[in-house]
Amino acid sequence: MNNDKIKDISILLAEDEEELREYLKEYLEIFFHRVYSANCGESAYDIYKQKSPDIILTDINMPSIDGLSLISKIREDDDKTKIIIMSAHSEPEKLLKAVELHLETYLIKPIKNDRLKKVLLNTVELIRQTHNRLYLSENIFWDKKTDTLWQTKEPIDIKDKEMKLVKLLCSNPNYTFSAEEIFDYIHKENKQFSQNAVTSLMKRLRVKLPEDIIQSVYGSGYKIVTI
Repeated sequence: MNNDKIKDISILLAEDEEELREYLKEYLEIFFHRVYSANCGESAYDIYKQKSPDIILTDINMPSIDGLSLISKIREDDDKTKIIIMSAHSEPEKLLKAVELHLETYLIKPIKNDRLKKVLLNTVELIRQTHNRLYLSENIFWDKKTDTLWQTKEPIDIKDKEMKLVKLLCSNPNYTFSAEEIFDYIHKENKQFSQNAVTSLMKRLRVKLPEDIIQSVYGSGYKIVTI
């Protein structure tokens, strides 16, 4: 893995000890572009619902909602998010209960940086092997397995030709497709090329997406930009 920050996978840190939380947050930001942090289980759950992080790193003991209760709430309808729990040596019973909640692993405090780094990067690779997502922004992604466009947990409602256009652009991210290539892909039947048809289709799609996800390359065509 190169030194660039991880942009396609986000992480949520839940830790009530302020000094440790700030230290871990800074450490996580070395690797991840999107790091969220919470000082209690209740706040962590709110962030989880809003941001849908791919990884959660949580302490087992926290105020308002402890780590076990937080994981239990998440696991009620989510068995995909990867969860790593942090615990003290003196909590074997809690750890056993946590393991039953489908953890990725657990880390015993004090946590060594090299151990944490190894666990995080292994988890990232596992997610990438199972995900078929191409992220176009922090919360918008193209699902390559189902050929659908999503915003967080909701599919984006786009028409058939718009979907075909996204599929083509996502087949080769950052590559500039000419208007002719786009027209031929959308209209596989023998139709006469129409620049206006491509321009109109592009305008309709862009209205439904954040600005600058689809970029115009002067004199060449269009490309989709990933994070």
